[in-house]
Amino acid sequence: MTATLSRRIAAEFIGTGLLVAAVVGSGIMGERLAGGNVAIALLANTIATGAALVALILTFGPISGAHFNPAVSFVDAIEQGLRWPDASCYVVAQCTGAVSGAVAAHVMFGLPVISFSHHARSGAAQIFSEFIATFGLLCVIWGCARLRSEMAPFAVGAYITAAYWFTASTSFANPAVTIARVSATPFRASVPSMCRAFWLRSWLAQWWQRYCSAGWHRTSGPQQSQS
Repeated sequence: MTATLSRRIAAEFIGTGLLVAAVVGSGIMGERLAGGNVAIALLANTIATGAALVALILTFGPISGAHFNPAVSFVDAIEQGLRWPDASCYVVAQCTGAVSGAVAAHVMFGLPVISFSHHARSGAAQIFSEFIATFGLLCVIWGCARLRSEMAPFAVGAYITAAYWFTASTSFANPAVTIARVSATPFRASVPSMCRAFWLRSWLAQWWQRYCSAGWHRTSGPQQSQS
């Protein structure tokens, strides 16, 4: 049974908020405990983010699909898996939930509620990193959804955990998280530089999803006919 729109919006708001609280909170804790070792701080941030993603997708996936990401909702609407009015509501819930999660993390650690970043990450390398991070994330989501949907939460968590380390931008891969992390003390970023490639990477991921869908259909067809 499909959940009502209000329940799905609530799930996206709460899920995105908890995800960003985990991202920002673990970043603050890691920075405080790492004694200046940036690699250890990033490792702590990475593990907490990956674990939170798995738990939150398992929890909210049956309600809203656990997008937690405007890029996912945007492309899902293009593919007609989500109505455009619903997708717009998802995006608003995700962005407001993300900011709320960052604020909650600041309150938990006794930091100013709002602390805007003055450190802009910019340049072609950062933009390309975000393109790769988001493109790969969407490919993982669709690949699992087509063939092994029960493994999607673990695959997404594993991919983001890895992407923290193999991308120069530490894999935001999510415009809502990017907006929220502008107000986060550690691991800060600039919204324009991180979101500039959003439309291109979403379009390319949509093309890749359609291309792979045709391939999966061809390879799965004979197996289905034999069963």
